[in-house]
Amino acid sequence: MRLTVLAFAMLASATSGLVSGQAENTPLKGSVQRIKVHGVGLEKNLEGDSPDRDVSIYLPPSYTKETKRRYPVLYLLHGFTDSDELWFGFKKHWISVPPIFDRAMAAGEVKEMIIVMPNAFTAYQGSMYSTSVTTGDWEGFVARELVAYMDKHYRTLPRVESRGLAGHSMGGYGAMRIGMKNPDVFSSIYLLSPCCMSTRFSTRPQPGPVPAESVKSTADVEKADFGTKAMLASAAAWSPNPANPPLFLDLPSKGGEPQSEVLARWAANAPLSMLDQYIPNIRKLHAIAFDAGDEDRMIAGTNVVLDRMLTAYGVTHTYEVYKGNHINRIAERIDKKLLPFFSSNMMFAAPKR
Repeated sequence: MRLTVLAFAMLASATSGLVSGQAENTPLKGSVQRIKVHGVGLEKNLEGDSPDRDVSIYLPPSYTKETKRRYPVLYLLHGFTDSDELWFGFKKHWISVPPIFDRAMAAGEVKEMIIVMPNAFTAYQGSMYSTSVTTGDWEGFVARELVAYMDKHYRTLPRVESRGLAGHSMGGYGAMRIGMKNPDVFSSIYLLSPCCMSTRFSTRPQPGPVPAESVKSTADVEKADFGTKAMLASAAAWSPNPANPPLFLDLPSKGGEPQSEVLARWAANAPLSMLDQYIPNIRKLHAIAFDAGDEDRMIAGTNVVLDRMLTAYGVTHTYEVYKGNHINRIAERIDKKLLPFFSSNMMFAAPKR
């Protein structure tokens, strides 16, 4: 496996620990690094995305001083049209996670852990954390290549019991998809408002072509509306077509007519459709949790189905609907629910010999 890294500068002192003039009793903060990790499985993707991916890494407050200590790792996946750059505060966004991590760890409410987020913003503004010739092997990149890189270059606890996987929206979808396929890599998963758990697409003819049919190049994607972008990203991930340039994908609608073969391929990539065949893997996971805001009706509805299916199989899990929409309480959920969940369910020490 060939992996490369280009280490960027550490963030300014605001996120990098005790600074000159800071009171000694002021809690230490964690530090953030942004590096590049090369994905062999992402090479030659037909979208033309670079296989050298930005990855943001939060190192807990004690990491730089306790040089013999090893830490569990939480892999956190961002949503559609987002990026690690936005979530980690390099650019202003609706969320910035390093201060959330700092507060929770400084308060002693959660144990210290490394937190890793790869940049899955692509030519279609989201990889769907899936595998296709058009997007590249994102499942393998997250579950194998990125994990292997972290275990080699950072002081991790390189054991399944010490790895967690979580994500928001598209990232929640990715956490479910990758988590249930790789119980030998991740022990616990948390889904924040996971999108795309089931495929819903109208079978009624539309009055003319869908807007995505007018997109003729990746340059046109930037000008498209959110729904069009989502359709293109989903098609690139779930219905790739190497014989259909320049976008190398098949859309689920053509001239207003649903394309049954494409719709079947999309349905095959929906976790609720896949779940039955992965129950043996899901039973191997140590802990599962998922939630959604009550105003996020479609996603909350698919969570109800996921809860019902896991219950029918006797799979222990935690499920919650809270008052909120798709984004307005995600920071709070990470602080009060997600981080404590992994603090309780990951292993924070190497086993005694």
